[in-house]
Amino acid sequence: MDRALGEHARPRRRRTGGSRLLRYAAWSVVVAGAAAPLARRRLPLPAPAVLGAAWSAPAALCVAVPRTPARDVGTVGLQMWAYINAYAMPNDDPPALRGRVRIDYPIAGDRAIGLGVLPGVRLQRGLGTPGRINGFEKPLVWAHWIWFFVPHGTVAYILLRHRDRFPRAAVMTYAVFDLGALVYWAVPTAPPWYAAQAGRIGETGDQAQMRRMMTEYGRQFWGDLWDPLYGLLGGNPLAAMPSLHFATSVTAAHLLAELGPVEGAIGWGYAVTLGVALVYLGEHYVVDLLAGLALTEAVRALQPHAAPPLRAFSRAVQALEARARGA
Repeated sequence: MDRALGEHARPRRRRTGGSRLLRYAAWSVVVAGAAAPLARRRLPLPAPAVLGAAWSAPAALCVAVPRTPARDVGTVGLQMWAYINAYAMPNDDPPALRGRVRIDYPIAGDRAIGLGVLPGVRLQRGLGTPGRINGFEKPLVWAHWIWFFVPHGTVAYILLRHRDRFPRAAVMTYAVFDLGALVYWAVPTAPPWYAAQAGRIGETGDQAQMRRMMTEYGRQFWGDLWDPLYGLLGGNPLAAMPSLHFATSVTAAHLLAELGPVEGAIGWGYAVTLGVALVYLGEHYVVDLLAGLALTEAVRALQPHAAPPLRAFSRAVQALEARARGA
C-alpha cells in the first residue's frame, strides 16, 4: 500500500513542479511584454521583437492567474500597452516618418466630397472666428478629449453589467485598435492641420483657415499643463488614416446599442458628435472617418468567421491555465 501511494505521489509532485514552472514562464512573458517597449529606446531591440513580446503578454497573463474581473482588466491593460507602443513606434524616428508620410491623397478625397472645398475648411469658415474659440467649438473639443475614456469605458461597463458579453466586446474593440495600428505603420498619413502647416492644402485661404482648435483651446484651458499633457497623449502625429477615434466610437455605439435603446442612443449620439468634431477641429478628413467606419464594419462582418479560430485559441490558453494551476 505504501509503495502504491508513493507511486501515485511522485507524478503529483512532478505535476506540481511543472505547474510552477509554467506559471513562472507565463509571468516571464508578462514581464517581458511590459518591459520591452520601455527598453526599446535604450537597447537595439527590433520592432517585431518588441511588439511580439508586448502582444504576447495578455495571453500569458491568462495562463499565469485564474480568471477574475481583475485579470480581465489586466489583460485589456496589457493589450492597450501593446497598441500604444505600436501606434507610437513609427515616430521614434521623426525625420524618417516625415519622409514616408502621405499628405495629398486624403486632401483630394475630401475636396471631391466637399465639391471643391474641404469640408473642414467650409465648416471653420462658416461657423468659426479666427483667433477665438466660441461656445459651439468648446464642447466639440471636449468631445474629442473624452474619447480617451469612451471605448475603454464601454468595455468596462459591459464587464461590470453584462460580464457574459465582455469577451466579444473586448475582442471587437481591440481588434479595431490593432488593425488600425498596422495601417499606421504601412501608410502613415497626415491630418488636415499638419497638411495646412506644411502648405499642402493648396486652395487660397485654406492654410490660414484650417486651424487646429484643440491646441488653441488646450493652451487656453490647461495653461502650462498643456504641453506635458499633449506630449503624453500625442505619440504619433502622422497616424490619421483610418480615424481610430471614429472607428472605436462607432464600435462602442454598436456594442451599447445591443444592450438597449438608452445605451444605444448615448453611444450613437457621442459617435456622431465626435465625427463632426474631428472634421471641424481639423483633426481628420471625412475620408479618414469613412475609412474608420469601414474598418469597424469589416471587423463586425468578419467576427462570425473569426469566432472558431478565436475559440480554439481560447481553449488552448485555458488548457495552459489549467496546467499552470495543476488541474
